[in-house]
Amino acid sequence: MTPVKVLNVISDTNIGGAGRVLLNYLRFRDRERYDVSVALPEGSLLIPPLKELDVPVYEVEGLADRSFDRQDVRALKALIAWVKPDIVHTHGALSGRIAGRQMGCKVVYTRHCAFPVSPKLRYPPGRWVNKWVNEHYADRIIAVSPAAAANLTDAGISPGLITTMMNGVETVPRTAPEEQAAARAAWGIREGEFVLGILARIEDYKGHLDILEAVARLRAEGRPVRLLIAGTGSFEERVRARCAQLGLDGCVTFLGFVERVGEVLSVLDLQLNASYGTETSSLSVLEGLSMGLPAVVSDYGGNPWLIDDGEDGLLFPARDSAALARCIARLMDEPELLARMGRRAREIFGTRFTGEIMARNIESVYEAAVKGE
Repeated sequence: MTPVKVLNVISDTNIGGAGRVLLNYLRFRDRERYDVSVALPEGSLLIPPLKELDVPVYEVEGLADRSFDRQDVRALKALIAWVKPDIVHTHGALSGRIAGRQMGCKVVYTRHCAFPVSPKLRYPPGRWVNKWVNEHYADRIIAVSPAAAANLTDAGISPGLITTMMNGVETVPRTAPEEQAAARAAWGIREGEFVLGILARIEDYKGHLDILEAVARLRAEGRPVRLLIAGTGSFEERVRARCAQLGLDGCVTFLGFVERVGEVLSVLDLQLNASYGTETSSLSVLEGLSMGLPAVVSDYGGNPWLIDDGEDGLLFPARDSAALARCIARLMDEPELLARMGRRAREIFGTRFTGEIMARNIESVYEAAVKGE
């Protein structure tokens, strides 16, 4: 059987959520059925890990961190004429969708985020324009959670064009006890502290300030909690300032960008996600579940489809730091419940969120696109 040629187009210069999803798919792709390559900006940080996965990479001048530019469309059309893919699969890059359609390829588009829909897209005429652009330049759209799918339909896109699937990740193994001990010492974690962690970009809508408020409440109750914040972002200075205002410098550690997420996840008792502005299918939450780490997450966006409340973690109302603190306190007070949630986390991960499951789901969309279904 002749392989289906798929050209992925991604405009990221850094390794963000979309890039990590792409890398996870490529680890588990059907190499015999699909001949996959990637077009991306020159010098993108995705290039080395893609090459490690033995994936052909095409660096495109321009394209960097932008969805649409006429020059990018021309460059991608030239590349498509040379590569001759059957499918162009884009990750937020409208230029790739336009180039793929104009070159006669099947076009698949993945929606990785779920921002609130603006009024100009929710109502005509913006709604009509958005509907036409998205439906004309895509044969199928993948939404990485029901929240992403709702985001699309709220802006006028037909539900029949959308396939909803959750992200999947490679299982993250726990680090060895001696490595955990070294990390705990390096990060100032004291004996007996209950360790919380958030692994996310430090942006306003990720809820870091709400987490700090919850930690302050717990510390005021005399609870020995320690918070690890992994990541960087434009809101970091504000978060650091609030941390100092609350007197939490002694129990909050900023780790910066962390390449080996397993090193952080392995020392946590509980992972947190307090997003209230965008969240579809948190990869760090999934990676924690893979090693049996429960999570307390806000009820915003795709979080309720990642965590089964009371099974592998707890949900709390977004922006409610008091409710978040109560959830954490409950799991500190009920170690048997926390342990049971850890066991359920592994079980649920294995049946719903593995990289293999995601890869097969993506390839079912490819098959439907090729067959014109």
